Amino acid sequence: MMEWLLILALLLDFLIGDPRWLPHPVIAMGKSITAVESWLRRLANIFHITGALGWRILGCFLPILIVGGTYLLGLVIVMIAYYYSPWVGGGVEVLLIATTIAPRGLAEAGSGIYHALAAQNLVEARRRLALVVGRDTEHLDEIEIVRGAVETVAENIVDGVTSPLFYAALGGAPLALAYRAVNTLDSMVGYKNERYRYLGWASARLDDLANWIPARLTLPVILCALAFMRKSPVQAWRMIRRDAALHPSPNSGIAEAVVAGGLGIQLGGTNRYDGVISERARLGDDLRVKRKEDIITTIQLLWWVTVLYTGGLVVVGYLVNELIR
Repeated sequence: MMEWLLILALLLDFLIGDPRWLPHPVIAMGKSITAVESWLRRLANIFHITGALGWRILGCFLPILIVGGTYLLGLVIVMIAYYYSPWVGGGVEVLLIATTIAPRGLAEAGSGIYHALAAQNLVEARRRLALVVGRDTEHLDEIEIVRGAVETVAENIVDGVTSPLFYAALGGAPLALAYRAVNTLDSMVGYKNERYRYLGWASARLDDLANWIPARLTLPVILCALAFMRKSPVQAWRMIRRDAALHPSPNSGIAEAVVAGGLGIQLGGTNRYDGVISERARLGDDLRVKRKEDIITTIQLLWWVTVLYTGGLVVVGYLVNELIR
């Protein structure tokens, strides 16, 4: 049953993506996170919490309330739908799972940047890149825009596709929604800046933990996809072993290193966040100049991985069901 729901959810995302007219759970998650953060900061003022330990304890309430609440709400919705009808229940699960994956959205974001570069419109390319990255983009040249786009698509192969599919296969829509809540928390409060260094600590660590297994299950799929695309899985594997651990994220480093190696380019380097320079480790060998076509190649890799990974989950799910019978 779940195998078919995954396939249908993927097809739904492919056909309609995330239309703006359709309410999206991530928006509700974002508003909830803002509300809970405000409440926690008021508690800190009331109880005069100033130390790192106190803020970290307070920060633990963010994933407890947001992730736990999301899972319970998703579970209630799905249970009510299945109580009404198995067909309604399945339809609701397909719709909810589709909101947790974003291959089409990622592909469209990357394609928009590519087409702006192809039209030699750096201003528009910077604007489009700024929609999907946290770094400053105002003064980036074409090569740096390409790097930002490739890094974003590569990193989100795990965050936006394989991780939510993994959790949907394990626990249906409720668990996939809970994962999306974890990822949304990390994107909003998982920063090592003055505001979130301690309050967002638990959320950032939970995101690392949630993506740890899916990122490593994704690795052989990416290597297979590179082979199908006639790229170099051997070079990609070398870069993973050499450079993946240099990335500040234990999971994003895998995706970015494998793409850098497969494409024969170097990712990482100097980023600016609100004017502050941040040096990221270089991943891959700088064998050639990055080109705007690398964005399209990475998008193609995204789709190959999406199809192969989903197929793998379907096969495993079928075999498990046969063993249970």
